[in-house]
Amino acid sequence: MNKTAIFSVIAVIFLQIPLLNAQKVKLPLQIPETKRGEKIICHSSYCFVYDEDYEQSKWVAYHLTSEMVNGEEPRDDSFKPDPEVVTGTADIEDYKSSGYDRGHLAPAADMSLTEESMKESFYFSNISPQLPGFNRGMWKTLESEVRNYAKNLGNIYIVTGPLLKPGLQTIGKNEVRVPEEFYKAVLFVSDTLITGIAFILPNKKLNNGSVYEYAICIDDLERKTGIDFFPGLPYFIEKKTERKCDTVLWEQFSE
Repeated sequence: MNKTAIFSVIAVIFLQIPLLNAQKVKLPLQIPETKRGEKIICHSSYCFVYDEDYEQSKWVAYHLTSEMVNGEEPRDDSFKPDPEVVTGTADIEDYKSSGYDRGHLAPAADMSLTEESMKESFYFSNISPQLPGFNRGMWKTLESEVRNYAKNLGNIYIVTGPLLKPGLQTIGKNEVRVPEEFYKAVLFVSDTLITGIAFILPNKKLNNGSVYEYAICIDDLERKTGIDFFPGLPYFIEKKTERKCDTVLWEQFSE
């Protein structure tokens, strides 16, 4: 038996039992590794870690299924502070006359299965300042591409967020930091295939080109953000998966 065949057999065995790290910490596969002092907060369809210093979430994580993508709950458009964040979140006043959109991290279209999940997607814990040309342009294109993955594959795991760093400009009385870049990490797991892809996009209008011009390996995203995105995978599978970035394969998943 060659190495590829051996790997496939081992992968199937591991994925037919509870994932080792996920079982240990009792967290879903899509939850990144947290650092000391970070608190995971979960709503009905997504979880996040809120960063008070930046007044937005460090990451938002969720398991997206084809059923969720095909939900029929109408868009809510009622932005509101998140009651689960005890330190308080940004609010509507922070964005007024700022020149920035209230950009979703987990898009509302991914949360259309139930009225509850739709309303929760408009909490400010799921919102970051995005330039209109970005939010309504390449970011929207990437969100649509990811939904196509879920439609065609049945289910995927997503972690998305802003790249937070010192020195970012602020808006509003709560001094919401304006990220210069945003990311998404996507993972697909089945009995026969484990594969992932990541994207980093600059927070500006991107007129031309494909979203895959901004695709990178999950390993590269982890180095840039300092976040371990899918620690619920068995270690050797995680490392093998996160070092590869097969854009041709993922483009096929979106067709």
